[in-house]
Amino acid sequence: MVSEHSDPAATARIGDPAPDSADATLNELPLLPRERIWGFWDYSAVNVGLAVATWAFLQGAAVAYYVGAVQAIASIVIGYALSVLLVSLAPCIPSAKYGIEQFVALRSVFGGNGARIVMITMSALFAAAWSAVLAIMFGHGLVIVLDQLFGVHLAQSTAAVSLLALAAVVMSWLILSRGPVSVEAVSRVVAPALILIVIGLLVKIFTEWSWSELASLPALGPPDDPHTSFMIAIELNIAGGFAWWPNVGNLARLTRSPRAAFWPNWVGLFLASVVAAVVGVFAALALQIDEPTQWMIPLGGVVLGVIALVVVGLANVTSILSQGYASMVALKGGGGNLLRRVAWPIMGLFILGPAAVLVFFPAAVYDNYGRFLSWGAMLVAPLCAIQLVDFFVLRRRTLRVRDLYLPNSVSCYGYWNGFNIFAFAAVAAGATVYALLLNPFTYVPSALFPYMTASIPAFIVAGVVHYLLTRFVVQPSGKGGYGEIRAQATPTSTEGQQT
Repeated sequence: MVSEHSDPAATARIGDPAPDSADATLNELPLLPRERIWGFWDYSAVNVGLAVATWAFLQGAAVAYYVGAVQAIASIVIGYALSVLLVSLAPCIPSAKYGIEQFVALRSVFGGNGARIVMITMSALFAAAWSAVLAIMFGHGLVIVLDQLFGVHLAQSTAAVSLLALAAVVMSWLILSRGPVSVEAVSRVVAPALILIVIGLLVKIFTEWSWSELASLPALGPPDDPHTSFMIAIELNIAGGFAWWPNVGNLARLTRSPRAAFWPNWVGLFLASVVAAVVGVFAALALQIDEPTQWMIPLGGVVLGVIALVVVGLANVTSILSQGYASMVALKGGGGNLLRRVAWPIMGLFILGPAAVLVFFPAAVYDNYGRFLSWGAMLVAPLCAIQLVDFFVLRRRTLRVRDLYLPNSVSCYGYWNGFNIFAFAAVAAGATVYALLLNPFTYVPSALFPYMTASIPAFIVAGVVHYLLTRFVVQPSGKGGYGEIRAQATPTSTEGQQT
């Protein structure tokens, strides 16, 4: 692995596997074309497996709280279309073009040390928060199974839900401690079963309710203003699409071309997510229940319902594994020499330890799903905008790959001691705009929110501020390598490939 105190040309060829790993996909160095394993259909299948997950049910239930079926479908399509387009461009395209991890690519924006702060913050926070949400959902589902099988009454017990959620976190940690092979083995079994459950729910719903009946059902608990409710639903789905940002770049680096990185997102992150979330909306509206684990038995009966709940529980564990593994690989590869030496099980504790604490506050975590998405979008929308403007506009889709791995003192991306404070200022500007439009603490929208949402203005403001600060402050200072945009001859470059 390249150290900040060594010459990468002397220690490792860009694209070679790390000395301590036989698998080139598990380190932060760029992947050579022959090391990339996914074409269009391969990556599409991966995307579908990720998108048809239990969080799609939560997404659908959250949208059903604000709008009915027709507006829900419109809001899901609009929201996911906007955010999936943006995350498909940044970080997917630079990661696929050069075979680099997305947080490595961010060194060109924030500097080496600045990108490390972004990576640790986003990886740890997102993994802990999502793991807690999924573990609590696991707890809710399992208490229903135990109630049905043994005639007990645990469903109303917060302590039982928390303890079972903790068990899910511990189980995930034990599997992660064994390494990536265990993660792949568990995930391979659960994803097809979950797809069958989504299809089964859809068939069962339309067997008992006609489209006209579903379309006439009211939202679960809308605010007074229908237009504001619809815009909140759109914002929820924009934020839901942006929630893929911390992981999709690292997946895209495994694709064989930028085309193979871009278009499969529309098969999985868009189409499959839309279908799964719409099924969640229908189930929530038809049963007038916003808890996904309470849908299975009323729709499938006791036997099929219990089986579905068990599969959903396993799917939650699989999703925790996916989140945890992606974060651990990112931290291992780009967290510096200290984190690189941390043992795999200890790294798992670092990622899942906060989730183990959060599960003891199930109402605060699980019942505030919209606020959780809001906090994520408040950071991700500006980050996505800055990366998009930096790569596509300011750098004309060209990065100097070797400089991404050089010490800050000699890299053109070293900025000021490894930090580009002006990029962080752009993030802060976007996040401030978001908070002014939609308060992430109270989830109360401002008077302007119904006309513009919060994520899109935050995205636009962050992108514009980054462009202006770069053109009029950073670039005249000779920092960031913005004057050197000609393509560099590197073994991993795939120049000429377009989306």
